[in-house]
Amino acid sequence: MIEDPGASSPDGAAVLHPGSPLEVLRVSTRLGLTSFGGPVAHLGYFRAEYVERRRWLDEAAYADLVALCQFLPGPASSQIGIGIGMIRAGWLGGVMAWLGFTLPSAVFLVLFALGLQRWDIADAGWLHGLKVVAVAVVAQAVWGMARNLAPDRPRATIAILAAIAVLAWQVALMQVGVIVVAGLIGWRLFAVADSAGGADALRVRVPRPMVIAAWVLFFGLIVALPAARQVVESQTLAMVDAFYRVGSLVFGGGHVVLPLIEAEVVPSGWVTQDEFIAGYGAAQAVPGPLFTFAAYLGAVAGPEPNGWPGAAIALGAIFAPSFLLVAGALPLWEGLRRRGAFQAALRGVNAAVVGILAAALYDPVWTSAILGPEDVALALAAFGLLQVWKVPPWAVVVLTATGAQALAVL
Repeated sequence: MIEDPGASSPDGAAVLHPGSPLEVLRVSTRLGLTSFGGPVAHLGYFRAEYVERRRWLDEAAYADLVALCQFLPGPASSQIGIGIGMIRAGWLGGVMAWLGFTLPSAVFLVLFALGLQRWDIADAGWLHGLKVVAVAVVAQAVWGMARNLAPDRPRATIAILAAIAVLAWQVALMQVGVIVVAGLIGWRLFAVADSAGGADALRVRVPRPMVIAAWVLFFGLIVALPAARQVVESQTLAMVDAFYRVGSLVFGGGHVVLPLIEAEVVPSGWVTQDEFIAGYGAAQAVPGPLFTFAAYLGAVAGPEPNGWPGAAIALGAIFAPSFLLVAGALPLWEGLRRRGAFQAALRGVNAAVVGILAAALYDPVWTSAILGPEDVALALAAFGLLQVWKVPPWAVVVLTATGAQALAVL
């Protein structure tokens, strides 16, 4: 458990109050039911609820927590929620924050997956609409991320080269290799001076044994799971390995999970390409973190485990790194964020994820969804609603699915 959660720093930078895990669960569940709009919108919901309304932490502490989770691999909004839960009510508070924010969308996606398996709807027009809307959603993500993460010539070049590499060599570990190389290039190319820093905005003391255990488990599982997979022939173990690795290596969160997770579940035969894209489209219509897409994939995975057990395995495995990273990084953040080498490497990594997502926009998203001119028109309309008219993603999903169904009837 986090030590002294009610302590505040002498300069008043962080004001942390003790609370109960059930209180955290209640508040986070309400956020999990209403937080539409993706990771950026989630930050606004969290700030309004946790900082302004409930004052569980102040502006400076919240800003520091956001900065930390942006630097970590994995789903940033979920990690911020876990961090706030840990600050409020210790380890159990972190678990409750994750459960409340994650389960509503995960349950919906599992029910959707079970419906796909029970009823023959593979050729339904509305289901094809879910694939088409995924084109618009990923295109919007590429557009926004390119403007923020690859705004200059060197970083744009890294993004383009990353996309070329991923499209030219479509092997499971290519995305990971691209991220590592981009980090090294960023470290050398975008060198910045160490920052002196100021008053500590977020001071959360975690016992040293817990910090060490979190890092040992995080890296140990990355090594041990693939090794065990070579010795033990088990799809359950293979799923844990695949989803844990994705949760450990996805920088940027959100839509960036698409290419990495597709490389794990489609070539292995667990999920078909059509099932993958349809589920990704459905994930746009639900609130909460996009990483709950893993629950859908676990539910449809074949031959077994699938259904609710498969969903629980996939969901737990993809989020497990987030718990370990937040617990291990919270007490180290103040020193780490001031290191120029770390900031430079992340610039390269962030540029590369733009290229990886751009490659995914073409394959598998575009190639699986766009079958003719009418699909192009529908995808353009969805993109316009998202990007120009700022229509909520869930509403765009409903409109696009309805439009695709109407086209199928005509």
